[in-house]
Amino acid sequence: MIDVSSSKNNESNDNLTDEFKVTPWQVEGKIDYNKLIERFGTQPITQSILDKVKKATGELHPLLKLQYFFSHRDFDWILDKYQEHENFYLYTGRGPSGMVHMGHLMPWMFTKYLQDKFGSNLLFQLTDDEKFLYAQTRSMEEIRLYTYENILDIIATGFDSKKTRIVVDTKHIQYLYPLASEIAKRITFSTAKSVFGFSNSTNVGMIGFPPIQAAPCFLPSVIEGKPTPVLIPAAIDQDPYWRMTRDVAERMGYYKPSQIHSKFLPGLGMSGKMSSSKPETAIFTSDEPEEIEKKVSAAFTGGQATVGLQRLLGGNAIGCPVFWYLRYFFDTERESDERLLKCKSGNLLCGECKSDLAKGSKSFITNFKKRREKAKDVIANFMYDGQSYGK
Repeated sequence: MIDVSSSKNNESNDNLTDEFKVTPWQVEGKIDYNKLIERFGTQPITQSILDKVKKATGELHPLLKLQYFFSHRDFDWILDKYQEHENFYLYTGRGPSGMVHMGHLMPWMFTKYLQDKFGSNLLFQLTDDEKFLYAQTRSMEEIRLYTYENILDIIATGFDSKKTRIVVDTKHIQYLYPLASEIAKRITFSTAKSVFGFSNSTNVGMIGFPPIQAAPCFLPSVIEGKPTPVLIPAAIDQDPYWRMTRDVAERMGYYKPSQIHSKFLPGLGMSGKMSSSKPETAIFTSDEPEEIEKKVSAAFTGGQATVGLQRLLGGNAIGCPVFWYLRYFFDTERESDERLLKCKSGNLLCGECKSDLAKGSKSFITNFKKRREKAKDVIANFMYDGQSYGK
């Protein structure tokens, strides 16, 4: 198992043994996000940064207000660049190893907010090659199927077709490889081994993959014909890729990519993030209403063993995945705060929260499926073709 960790003073890594693990391929345990900031050497999102966002956009997205996006590298710098009338690109991605669930959608929804508010062009990378190389049991045909299904989810999220381009690694490698080669030339195996934990048993495809994921950080500069700022909204488990990329950016004549990191939406089980590998703990965009009802009904909660104890002692909303689903997706901030108080005081039962979550999720997924169907007719409008946006 690879365990990635880093020093505050530089962007390299040391292996540490801890109660939780966060890597680009594995997230386990109860995450201490303050400790993760220290381990990865990132910065917390401060009130001054939130003030800058509000000044630029007129409002704060709930996922910022609720600290779901909690950490960054140079987010303040990119906001300053914007104030200086230097526009930035957005870049995010998805490894198509399975169907998309609601945990995947949250960073995408925030990315859409950034695109809408800042008018940014977006590159959305699908790393089908990585998922084929990493997954021992996945065939390339399976990965192609998931890639297609994931593209529908990306489009259904609502990104602007004139400002969004999807890059599939195996389909668009001719646009990525020249940049990836320049990146690879500047990274030693010793560095890659330190950052990603590669061993003698790691296949050479995985060892050579990181520059491919780094390439879209600099593709906007190629498109624009000048160094162009790039902001990456993504879950913090992907940070090692960008840490490595930032080390070589200025040597290649580009800006260091900026990042804003999200937490993980908890799964409906007892611990860990929502995961495609544990389908019973995740709500997928392809789930039928009865499946959603069944999953929510069986979800772990922070409630007491009996109704009587719940009324007497109250529940543990902070440790309850149902509460966090509702807080991030369906409740307003005020409603969520009231739910928290009612739960802790024993005036709210777990069945009521599960009912609210099931109702909200079924409605959300039903509407999302309609947009997925419409997406089938416009895929070509979103695919990258090496040309400028809007053409």
